[in-house]
Amino acid sequence: MNLLALPAFADNYIWMLHDGRQALVVDPGDAAPVHQALDAHGLVLAAILVTHHHNDHVGGLAGLRARLRGPVFAPARETIPGPHTAVSGGDTVEALGMSFEVLDVPGHTAGHIAYVHHPADAAPLLFCGDTLFSGGCGRLFEGTPAQMHQSLTGLARLPADTRVCCAHEYTLSNLKFARAVEPHNTDLLAYTSRCEDLRSQGLPTLPGSIGQERLINPFLRCDQPAVVEAAHRHGAASCNGADVLAALRQWKNEFQ
Repeated sequence: MNLLALPAFADNYIWMLHDGRQALVVDPGDAAPVHQALDAHGLVLAAILVTHHHNDHVGGLAGLRARLRGPVFAPARETIPGPHTAVSGGDTVEALGMSFEVLDVPGHTAGHIAYVHHPADAAPLLFCGDTLFSGGCGRLFEGTPAQMHQSLTGLARLPADTRVCCAHEYTLSNLKFARAVEPHNTDLLAYTSRCEDLRSQGLPTLPGSIGQERLINPFLRCDQPAVVEAAHRHGAASCNGADVLAALRQWKNEFQ
């Protein structure tokens, strides 16, 4: 199975999986890159997975309907345009002969979901929308810090080699903030260097891995002393993970 990151807008990725004949896409905010990839590879669009309702993730659905030869799976607790199969945490969806476990990951939006596939012969795949980014997490538009902390804690428990297919190329800006939180984190410094090299070549930094994120992402490290101390300097009410995350997220919102 081939995994492609289709650039869209300024910094979105629409993820595509295909077997040379059929394809599925995740969060098609724009139909044009999907049409181009389908035409370039001679593929039939067999399914669409949606993680949440924001327009840069669903705006291309209408433009793909005529070409779609299968289901649209989307979060049950959000309003998604057009016909779709509503799914929520604990459900399993089938597409391209693959099974995807659905996870509830509220925080960025109230009904945000993620999809995990565990292939027999490769590392797991996580399509997490705007919940987890490399080095960061999504803004809390609708959910609470406690919800986001629980969602990220659940994702961090996935196997270390899980490929993290998030929806934005925010990595370098996230890592700049992460270094402000943990300036002496040597794993973070090394990872930053690798990502800067990739971007200098015009290459995506994604997919990352859960194991890497555990080492460098402050939002997955809310129990680490250096992260807790930094959060306290920026208003964390306690050492509780949700309070630490809340302080980090507010700091990140204002970070230059």
